[in-house]
Amino acid sequence: MNGVAMSLAVGTYLSPMEIWAMERNRSSASPYPPALTGMRGSHRGSFEVAHAVAWRGVEYPRPSEQTDHTYDLIVVGGGISGLSAAYFYRQRVGPKAKILILDNHDDFGGHATRNEFNVDGKKLIGYGGTQSIDTPGNYSPVSSQLLKDIGIITDRFYDYYDQDYFTSRKLGSGIWFSKEAYGSDVLAKSVLSDFLNTPDPATINEAINAYPISDESKRALVDLLKGDVDYLPNLSRDAKIQLLRRISYRDFLLKHTGATPEIADMVNNTMLGLWGLGWDALSALEGYRLGSMGTQNFGIGKIEGEPPGRDEPYIFHFPDGGAGIARSIVRQLIPEAAPGKTMEDIVTTRVDYGALDQDWSPVRIRLNSTGVDVRHTLDQKAVDVTYVQGGKPYRSRAKHVVLACYNSMVPHICVEVPEKQVEAINYATKTPLVYMSIAIRNWQAFSKLGFNYIYVPKTQLMHSFSMDFPVSMGGYRFTQNPDEPTVLHGTFVPTKPYQGLTGREQNKAGQQRLYEMSFDDFEKGIVRQLDGALSGGGFDVERDISAITVNRWPHGYAYEYNELFDPYDWGPNNGPHIEGCAQIGRISIANSDASAYAYLDGAIDAADRAINEQMDGT
Repeated sequence: MNGVAMSLAVGTYLSPMEIWAMERNRSSASPYPPALTGMRGSHRGSFEVAHAVAWRGVEYPRPSEQTDHTYDLIVVGGGISGLSAAYFYRQRVGPKAKILILDNHDDFGGHATRNEFNVDGKKLIGYGGTQSIDTPGNYSPVSSQLLKDIGIITDRFYDYYDQDYFTSRKLGSGIWFSKEAYGSDVLAKSVLSDFLNTPDPATINEAINAYPISDESKRALVDLLKGDVDYLPNLSRDAKIQLLRRISYRDFLLKHTGATPEIADMVNNTMLGLWGLGWDALSALEGYRLGSMGTQNFGIGKIEGEPPGRDEPYIFHFPDGGAGIARSIVRQLIPEAAPGKTMEDIVTTRVDYGALDQDWSPVRIRLNSTGVDVRHTLDQKAVDVTYVQGGKPYRSRAKHVVLACYNSMVPHICVEVPEKQVEAINYATKTPLVYMSIAIRNWQAFSKLGFNYIYVPKTQLMHSFSMDFPVSMGGYRFTQNPDEPTVLHGTFVPTKPYQGLTGREQNKAGQQRLYEMSFDDFEKGIVRQLDGALSGGGFDVERDISAITVNRWPHGYAYEYNELFDPYDWGPNNGPHIEGCAQIGRISIANSDASAYAYLDGAIDAADRAINEQMDGT
């Protein structure tokens, strides 16, 4: 990093004129990140500084003098939690509060990111991370109120989300067996349940007969799907729960149901999109909770102590997913950056990125800026924050700081974190995740084949891909005709199954694999899978694929405790994360990691806790 030359360049005080020039340069450039394609998410330029600090122990020189303004609050991390922290602080202190939000990416929102395409003159909007507002009826009062405060009325999605869209067009769930894994490319109806799809019992036998698996596996699969057998008949209810909690669902299938390894392999990835792990690393009890085949006749009923179930449809989805939430918060913080007033017009509003970091604004969002050193001043009355932008360190100061960044970076950038707290933070390992947005010129192949969602067993890339959620709101209309362009959503979670690794160990291996993969690797895989699955419907990859955006998140889902490897009583209210997010004087921690809960409300509630800590200490 040529540290000697860098230290010589930044070891002096910046004059007011130099600060003014820096401000003018920031505001003069106004790129539009949502329209960028190729490798996004953890993109080139967003992670190198953090990796240098965490992996190689690089110490960026702290400017000897303060080179930037003093703020009431500095937030390190501009995801949902960081934006919410800024909103809560401003709500409590008043509109004149000076707030700086730093983020290492070229866009705000963290994983709540937006993808845009222009295909043959039609604007398409997709999501590159956080997907939906999941079960808002179970949100805390704080999270529910935040949604209302930023103008989001979730009941309106019952009008905007067409729940009959796919069934009215006779589109359902498919399963594609690839030639690489099964000897030939076979696309058939899926009989497997997953997070969003339930098979039609009337078509089970016909569908299974088309699968390229052995006759023994076909018979065993039919028996499992019938759900009329208690595979643990001699155990009491409590004994069943204890057994199911300590074995994987894969082992349950193989050891207790007569399922073949072929079946276990075929279903292993069905929950990757929800858990980020296969059934080799999830308990059989979780299989029961999710209604997986073979568990239907246990007679256990609801398990005590479980969180509320999903009692609302999965429809609370902006066309750009969680980015609709992030953009709505930014609109409240910096109205000039996102003109408009409603949850409907935020969908088509073009954010002015040049307005995010203006000297006259009380709230500023500074992108492409990585925090590298956060520490209290000697008198403990403020916190100095050193960040790197454009390869050059700057130093700001604030009365309060909220670290809403990737949680495992906290000990690397804040030397004041106690040793036990560092240990608690390091327990968790985020789940790697890739969301692929694929703009296509038409969806005739889906219409002809009769599928909107396709699951891919034993895959090396997308374990599923589908047409996007059918949401029309504001001035944006979801495609109504197969001749029209649309966005496909593909999901890839790199795991390392069947090797006896824990969930955390698989996460670490998956993170490494993602950093080793190029955009070309993804592009070739996407083209191969779409060609293999859809060519029978007339899909031509060269003609019909317009653009691809790969949203790579090596540090994706927050780690949620897994009863197969962690104490079963650990959860959002109990576990190492409680000590890990402890307040450090004028520094508080807020992110979904700190909640051990990989959902929007986990991030929002963490932000509220962090700001309350700082307000209580004022």
